[in-house]
Amino acid sequence: MRYHNITKDDMLNGDGLRVVLWVAGCSHCCRDCQNPVTWDPDGGLLFDEAAKQEIFEQLKMPYISGITFSGGDPLHAANRLDVRHLMEEIRERYPDKTIWLYTGDSWENIHHYPLMKYVDVLVDGEFMADLKDARLLWKGSSNQRVIDVQKSLQRKELVLHCGDYELEVGKDGENKG
Repeated sequence: MRYHNITKDDMLNGDGLRVVLWVAGCSHCCRDCQNPVTWDPDGGLLFDEAAKQEIFEQLKMPYISGITFSGGDPLHAANRLDVRHLMEEIRERYPDKTIWLYTGDSWENIHHYPLMKYVDVLVDGEFMADLKDARLLWKGSSNQRVIDVQKSLQRKELVLHCGDYELEVGKDGENKG
């Protein structure tokens, strides 16, 4: 896996203060993407032990809520296995920290991935410039969804994460909450 940056004390990519790993590699190539430099899976830096330790040092801090995986796309074929192993290690070492994941793919295509058992919140869907809205929390365009992964897996239906409350979306797409 390769990465472009590790952001510390981030407040924009998930709830609370977070550390963000910006991975390299994305096949979605959304128009007006904010990070086109991350599309090339061979770009950036090799994710090595020093990078992992930098993340772990941040996660030790009591004021850090957790980690966010972004990019690029953490679920790009070049990243998926390494991301899963890193998530597994983070969950084991820091069980009280939350794991957020941004991907251009949809929940319907990825909910069965083994790494989803480690993800607390998923922001899914390609960024769509025509649906861009700067007022949205944790997402760039209105087609994207902020999903409570563990509740969705448990209930076998999509449950949106909405801060201190939740909205359930039934199989027919109707708002149930």
